[in-house]
Amino acid sequence: MPGAAFSPILPPMSRPAAHAYPPDLAAHLEGRWRELPPGCPLPPRALLEQILSTAFQASLLRDEERPVTLRLLLTEPEALPVEGGPPVGLLRIAFDSPRNFTVDELRRLSPAARYHRSLVGIGATPEGDPCIWGIVQSGPRWLQATRGGRAASAPLPDLLVIRVTGPGRIFVARGSDTVAGLYGGRLTDGELDVFESRWLASRFTEVRAEVTSLHLAAAREASHPWGEVDPDLTRMLAQQMLKRLITTIRAEHHGGMVVVLPPDCAADLARGRYLRVKYACEDGEPRRRYRTLILAVMRVLGTAAAFWPDAGQAGWSSYRRWNSPDLSTLDEAIFEMATLIGALAGVDGAVVLTKRFEVMGFGGEIAGDLPEVITVQRALDLEGTLRETEVVDAMGTRHRAAYRLCAQFHEAVVIVISQDGGVRFVAWQDGAVTYWDHASLGSEEA
Repeated sequence: MPGAAFSPILPPMSRPAAHAYPPDLAAHLEGRWRELPPGCPLPPRALLEQILSTAFQASLLRDEERPVTLRLLLTEPEALPVEGGPPVGLLRIAFDSPRNFTVDELRRLSPAARYHRSLVGIGATPEGDPCIWGIVQSGPRWLQATRGGRAASAPLPDLLVIRVTGPGRIFVARGSDTVAGLYGGRLTDGELDVFESRWLASRFTEVRAEVTSLHLAAAREASHPWGEVDPDLTRMLAQQMLKRLITTIRAEHHGGMVVVLPPDCAADLARGRYLRVKYACEDGEPRRRYRTLILAVMRVLGTAAAFWPDAGQAGWSSYRRWNSPDLSTLDEAIFEMATLIGALAGVDGAVVLTKRFEVMGFGGEIAGDLPEVITVQRALDLEGTLRETEVVDAMGTRHRAAYRLCAQFHEAVVIVISQDGGVRFVAWQDGAVTYWDHASLGSEEA
């Protein structure tokens, strides 16, 4: 494309040939830890390697056909408060005597220390060996960052947390912030939360401006003054909707694909130019319900903000903290809309939305006559400024279809959810089909 700004791309031969293992993760983690502000220290290398290796081996097991998924919290029990607990704190449940830190012990404890709600407390014996001292109940609010929702969640304390999310998948965090991981035999510098990127937000700029314009027009026609509403609220609400949608699809263990197209895509869909939609939705208010709900949220906040002294603009923080029956009902309605769309992905084929989140249909089949894509770019950072080339022939059908679509329809954004719970965003960027592996704090456990 003439005039396109090309990002630096790493050639395929620059990738490590060998797989990485827990000792490699320990060494990588030490380097990453030195870049962080002072605070929580890492345990000695030998102890760190032992903990990571034991967690890695446990991740490969199953307990009565259930995958072993868990979180480990490295601290002595005395460092945690004895009072309080979920939903906004931690509840320390210490055993009367420590247990050995072994693969089998982690396997046995994993059903009791449910990944989404608890952590296994890890300390050290007088001899310096790791041990299990108990269970720490956190509740599920820590997953709000990926699941969506307006309930506030308290961050974990500044302690070392190890998350085992599936076979061979280990991520190490400092409190709530992921620092490094081991996934698919490769080391990662934490996880990419695509919702924090600028490129994704920029794809919806015009649509957000439309909503703001509609809201301001309604405010001018209102019978009483409305307070100001932060235009960025629409971006945050859209994020929550997409997060809930992704969570719904992941929970079904079926996988799915969500294709997001420009608002004027109806003619292309009718011709089957890029997509053939088996279950197309008729044009009407139900198809556009998401926008109706967003404008209702802005109306409720705007009318309320007019009576708040020195409130400034009503935005995401107002939406989260204001305990209004109207807002609670609207939040639940947005949640149900996201759940409905996510459920549509249970039918083979893609769910097709516009950037206004109009539901165009589902069971979408990406046209088979689109040219094949031989290589794609894997983004190594949020904005895709550093990338590496990958050959697509070994990738799954859903992924290859998404790459073909984005190669021809440059305005499309495709979200591919694998059966194992992996989430990938695909888009055309800087002259190439590019994908981002999205952060997945949770395991596939419901």
